[in-house]
Amino acid sequence: MRNLTRTLAAVALVALIPAAALALTTYNQDFETLDAADPAALANDGWVIYGNVFTADGTYLYGYGVFPAPNHNLAFSQIVPGEGGDPQGAQQLSIFSDYENADHANGNLIESNVFQEQTIGVADVGTTWRFSYEFKRGNIEGATTAFVFIKTLDPSSGYATTNYITEDVTASTTEWSGGFLDIAIDVSLVGQLLQIGFVCTASNYEGSGMFYDNLAFAETDPVAVPDQPSLAGVRLGANYPNPFNPMTRIDVALDEAMRVDVSVFDVAGRRVTTLVQGDLPAGDHSLTWDGRDQSGRSVPAGMYRYAVSTAAGTTSRSMVLVK
Repeated sequence: MRNLTRTLAAVALVALIPAAALALTTYNQDFETLDAADPAALANDGWVIYGNVFTADGTYLYGYGVFPAPNHNLAFSQIVPGEGGDPQGAQQLSIFSDYENADHANGNLIESNVFQEQTIGVADVGTTWRFSYEFKRGNIEGATTAFVFIKTLDPSSGYATTNYITEDVTASTTEWSGGFLDIAIDVSLVGQLLQIGFVCTASNYEGSGMFYDNLAFAETDPVAVPDQPSLAGVRLGANYPNPFNPMTRIDVALDEAMRVDVSVFDVAGRRVTTLVQGDLPAGDHSLTWDGRDQSGRSVPAGMYRYAVSTAAGTTSRSMVLVK
């Protein structure tokens, strides 16, 4: 069994820098300029890895990392050619399990995380950041799962996870698709680590490969939420009760299965919280909002908008929180 480790030098250095001096930075990568023959190509681009191991019934055993991301076909990550079309170019990122971990043979679950990491600063408060990506299925087998994620961790609380926003891409096809995840930054996240990346969980040396390309992490502009209750294939009901305190119900009906984002925004167009972000089946869906932001804090009384976004556009309605 490998020892639990955590590289803290970078975090210790960050602790010496005033939070006001920190700020998230954009990241874009299509993997075309990275040297696929260089074992350190991904590490030099800022990618790191962390592994967690669980028993088959989900009991946590140990973790290992953070380590520079490898670029080879034995563990975690590799730059590969020839898996894309014209939009993806000549080289892609392949993410897969740590097959160098012998606990595969013991039936344990190997959770392999590959990610970029930054520290959130005071200047980021009130902004919303989007991680967009393209993906397609590789050789996923058996019970293997694959997710894209945005995660925040609090170093002052033993690296407790404070946000874990994901898209499950396990059931994707061998055709390229696109996706995105958003995170709203509030004051409670200042000084925390923000990670964007990919994770797969596999066992018994089953196939786990997923391909990714055209990655982008950037601040999104405040949302100009349209004041219209209609959108093709979507019926957005009036929330009930309205006005409300402390909770209201939001009904969304979909004519067919689709990827949706259902979020709450303030009057300035800043995202307050995300209720759903991912694929929903056709039919009626009831969601609730409890008047809290993404970090679980109560928001002030006032007018808010709830919006549903799909590939076809965005529709929204107004609601009033009273106290």
